Order: sequence, then C-alpha cells, then structure tokens
Amino acid sequence: MTLAPGSVGWLLRHELRLMWFSAASGKPGKAVRRPGLPGLVTAALAWLALHALALGLLSRMPGAGADDPRILVGVTALLAGCMTFMLSSALKSSVRVLFERGDLDLLLSSPLPSRSIFAVRLGSVAAGTAALYLFFLTPFAHAGALLGHVRWLAVYPVILGTATLVACVAMLMTLGLVRVLGARRTRVLAQVIAALAGALLFILSQLFSFYSKSVESEAAAAFARAFASSGVLGASSPVWLPGRALLGDPWPVLGVVIAAAAGFTFTVGRTHRFFVHGLQQAASIGGAAARPAGSVLQRRVNFGRSLFDTVVVKEWRLIVRDPHLISHVALQLIYLLPLCFVVFRRSEVQLPAVASGLTLLCSSLTASLAWIVVSAEDAPDLLRLAPAQPRLVRLAKLAAAVMPSLLIVALPLLWLLVRAPLAGLVACFTVSGAVCAAALIVHWCGRPGSRSDYMARGRTDLLTSMLQMINSLGWAGLGWALVSSAASGPSDAQLAGAVIAGVSIAGTVLAAWLLRRP
Repeated sequence: MTLAPGSVGWLLRHELRLMWFSAASGKPGKAVRRPGLPGLVTAALAWLALHALALGLLSRMPGAGADDPRILVGVTALLAGCMTFMLSSALKSSVRVLFERGDLDLLLSSPLPSRSIFAVRLGSVAAGTAALYLFFLTPFAHAGALLGHVRWLAVYPVILGTATLVACVAMLMTLGLVRVLGARRTRVLAQVIAALAGALLFILSQLFSFYSKSVESEAAAAFARAFASSGVLGASSPVWLPGRALLGDPWPVLGVVIAAAAGFTFTVGRTHRFFVHGLQQAASIGGAAARPAGSVLQRRVNFGRSLFDTVVVKEWRLIVRDPHLISHVALQLIYLLPLCFVVFRRSEVQLPAVASGLTLLCSSLTASLAWIVVSAEDAPDLLRLAPAQPRLVRLAKLAAAVMPSLLIVALPLLWLLVRAPLAGLVACFTVSGAVCAAALIVHWCGRPGSRSDYMARGRTDLLTSMLQMINSLGWAGLGWALVSSAASGPSDAQLAGAVIAGVSIAGTVLAAWLLRRP
C-alpha cells in the first residue's frame, strides 16, 4: 500500500521507522541505521523463548482467572508498575521529540498542518512507550489463549490504550512546564521527573521493611479485612478494574479504549498551537546569554580562586547544566536512599549489607562521574596546551569525581560509626578505597568519548567497564567479609572471602595500571 506523500499515514510511517532504527542502534536522537539481520533474529528468538516460558508457567495455574483475588491483585499491581515506567519513558520521549530531534522547524514550515504533525508525534511517543511492554506481555496473552483464556488477548488494546493515556499526560506535563518554567528549565526538570518516576516503585517496595514487626502485623490484618469478599478491596471493588481490563473483562477494556481515544483527541485538539509556541521557545535555547550590565572595566572579576578549585567547580557546573547527566546520575542517588534508611533503623540492622551496599553504590557513582569528568572532556587539547601543571589538573578532575560520592555517604557513615564503631571504620575504608580505585581505573584506562554517549559507554569501552565491575564487586565483597568477621568473629569462609576479594582488587588495579593509556 502506497501512502500519499505528506499525508498523516505517510508521516506516521516515517516516525515509526525512525523510532525503530533509533531503538535498534541504541542512540535515540542520533544518526541511526537500519537494524541488521542478527539483531532481528536475536529479538525473534527471545520472543519465542518468552512464549515457552509463559506456557510453562501458566500451565501450572489451570484455575487462574479474573475471579481469583490473587490474580486480580497481581495483574493490577503489574499494570500500575508498567504505568510508572511508561511515564518515565514517555517523559523522556516527549522531551526528545520536542527539544532534541531538531526537525520540527522544517516540518512546521512545510504545507503540513501543525495539528497533523502533533498528532503523529504524540502517536509515535505512545507507540514507543507501549512497544517494550507488548514485547514482554503478549507471550503470556498468547499462552493464555492457547490454554483457554482467550480474553487475555485484551492485553493489546489495554497496553496500547494505557500507553496512549500516559503519553498524553507526559506531553501535557512537558508543554505545561514550558509555559511555567520556559524551555531551558523544562529540559532539566523533565529528565529529573523521569528518573524519579522510574525509581518510584523501587523506593515504595522498600518502605514496609522500615517499620517494626507490630506495625507490619497490624497492616497485614487490615489488608486481610480489606481483601475479604465483603471488604473495600474485595474482588468486586472498582480498584481492580485495570486488572480486570488486562484479563479481558469487556467493559473495563472498552473503558480503557474510550479514555485513550478521548485523551488523544483532547491533547491533539487543544495543544497543537501551544506545541508550536513551545517549539519557538525551544529554538531559542541555544541563543547567546544577555550581556551583563556595565562594561568589562566596571565589572569586578574574582581571580583569587586557585587552579585546583577552579577546575573542580568547572567540572561540577558542567555536570549540573546537562539534563541527561543529571537524570542518569540522580537515578543512582535515588537507589541509594533505601540503604540510607536502613542505616537509621533499629539496632538489628544488617551491618554487612549496609557496608557492602554503600561501597558498591559509591563505587558505581564515582565511576560514572569519573567517566564524565575525565573521559568525556570536551577540550583535552586545550588543557594540554594550558600554562598549568598537567598533574595538578588531573588531580583536580579526579577530585571532582570522588568528592560528591564521599559527601553523599558522609552522614550514613557517621551514623554507622556512632552505632557500630568497628563496622563504621571498615565501611569508611572500603568506601574510600572503592571510590579512589574507580577514579584511577577511568583515569588510566578510560577511552575518550562524548557526554552524549554516557548510556553507551559500556559498549564503547568494554575494558574499563569490566575492570570497574570487578573493582566494585571486590570492594563490596571485602566490606561484607570484614564487617561480618567484626560482628560475629572471623570464620574460615569469611577469611577466604576477604582474601579472594583483596586479591581481585589488587589484580584489577594492577591490570588497570599495566593497561593504562599513554
């Protein structure tokens, strides 16, 4: 079927092809290429393997259906979790199609109506948001249909409808932020919101472990009463309508489809003019800043800061100004929060888990910051030619990568020192050693790259990534073994674990030094 050039279908096909090529290349918003046959074959085999897994699991639950409260709760929770991660993905996609693609000026200057352009962009965001969840959930729907649950095929309209609603919300949030904050601040805030949405389920899953046993037992009894057949959260409760829709109940499915169509129509019909206005603001992001008041002679410039401090502050400012780096680095900090909560819990805290967890996360964070500061330096030749000691510049850049990690864990480590001095000292040692080793590995072996390739650094620099992983696991294992020995007395297994971890750390650092780049 040949679509007329300039039609909505023609433009939508182009958007979907571009989205597919971007996903296959792993670099959204960059130059893309057609996915090769090996990638397609791998995806197809993985999808078939999911079908086999789904068939094996569902064949052991012959009585599962929409009337089983366990299935209702599980399916509803699954859909709620999917919606959370869908919001994260849709926010990032909205920022990308609004700010980063760079082709909307050309499209809006074409004879195509802006309403059609916005509808196609919104549709592509919805399709991209739903694709991953259809890939993983449709094998279970197909297996359920083979086992007699034909209604489970409703996963197609439910996931597509849910993704459409989430895409509409994400696009409206993005455009609303443009109106309130302007295009520049919207890019930063939308990336941070996306990171928070993606980590929300992880944080919520840890909340109940922070309460006492009495509170947990009271909560379990309250839930049991609520989930009873006559309770507020019984099988007939409207709370489980999303789960019923995913299991194929006709009326909830129809409600999802109608809500998605209404949301899409409203978003397209009411916001396409504001979309053009938001694009005009986005086009001005790269404009020059306003000239400061007064002449150069009238402005007082402070040169009293040392070279070391200047380099450190410069690196931190560059990181703060990049919304992509903020979102990805902030995600690691968000995952650090549950561990921080564990430190402040009651006396039966699991000290080995806390020490090794803080060590692992700080090592990972330092490796990310060191890659940004050292490997992704935008002007390495300029620094080499600068009238400054290269050793001092390198030391300042490594300090800029190490200090944020140590500052973030300073309060948990201080509390750990007060509660358990020996375990706290061990944790301070492993955290300090891990972050210093992580920075040195990047300094010695890191391959030069671009800040925009942050998410792909593991593929482009496999050697450094492997050394970093071994270093992080080695220090975390050493922390676990030493704190366990301090708490309950040394055992043969703990001593052996400490020796193995120490040898792996020494071997990793030595290998990084021997393989260092000139």
